[in-house]
Amino acid sequence: MADKILPALGRDAAYQLANVTKTPPQYGALTPKWLSRVLEFKGLEAGIYRVNRVVEGDTPLDVLCSQDPKKVDIPQGYIEYESKPREYRLSSIATIINVDTTIQDVYSSPYDQTQEQIRLAVESLKERQESQIINSDDYGLLKNAVDSQRIQTRYGRPMPDDLDELITKVWKEPSFFLAHPRAIAAFARECTRRGVPPATVTLAGGTFIAWRGIPLIPTDKLFVDGLKNPKAKTGKTNILLVRTGEAKRGVIGLYQTGVPNEQSRGLSVRFRGIDDKGVASYLLSVYCSAAILAVDALAVLEDVEVGDYYDYTQNPV
Repeated sequence: MADKILPALGRDAAYQLANVTKTPPQYGALTPKWLSRVLEFKGLEAGIYRVNRVVEGDTPLDVLCSQDPKKVDIPQGYIEYESKPREYRLSSIATIINVDTTIQDVYSSPYDQTQEQIRLAVESLKERQESQIINSDDYGLLKNAVDSQRIQTRYGRPMPDDLDELITKVWKEPSFFLAHPRAIAAFARECTRRGVPPATVTLAGGTFIAWRGIPLIPTDKLFVDGLKNPKAKTGKTNILLVRTGEAKRGVIGLYQTGVPNEQSRGLSVRFRGIDDKGVASYLLSVYCSAAILAVDALAVLEDVEVGDYYDYTQNPV
């Protein structure tokens, strides 16, 4: 009797026996959140931050400096404060995560299902927090820049002259520009076109191109035509210039200190219990806001066109 020849082990069968190396869940919408890293934050105990400002106009110091030195009368008066100062109240961003305890018990190797769900939800909340710091109708930087601190581009595309003009609005120790990645690319094209490619600087563990030594921080929370990732080749956006820090009378982020079950700055994760169907529930919340301490701490370059390109072989200038 002839020996029976068994078929070779096939790829599909071998795959069933293989111990596959798996990654934790990869969330494509996550960003480095540079704004949260480079913006100075202040913790609040009562959830309210009042910004007392001096009323614009002559003060005793102005009169003293401008008086005729032959006069001996010492000017009198006091520095007037705004009677109704701006108060910033923390806003809440929250979500609830539900996890079936059966899935948690049976399928939590090699990754803890509950912890992975919470991790992804936390990152999503932080993305929303950064977006609100820029776009909130209440405290967002875009909506709260005063008219005198807003300028228009000269020709639509962001040019070195436009950023220079922006610097004149925040000339007291500006910290960083904030722009959509496509706006930064458009500015870099203009610099290359003029033969003045921007230098690079290192900040908060990242490397950024800079203009006049001020880094351009990328964020997709400054939308192009209202979109994070526009498909159109053209579109308009804004570029911000920010001075950050309470000591510099700049822009600061606000958060609540001492929240129960705090995992990170102002963000808490609370276990809500398990229902009759064995579903565990977790409440994730973050309390945040942002304050502009002086009007010259923030300026906006508006109507920035990101879609201008050039054929250097035909028109290098």
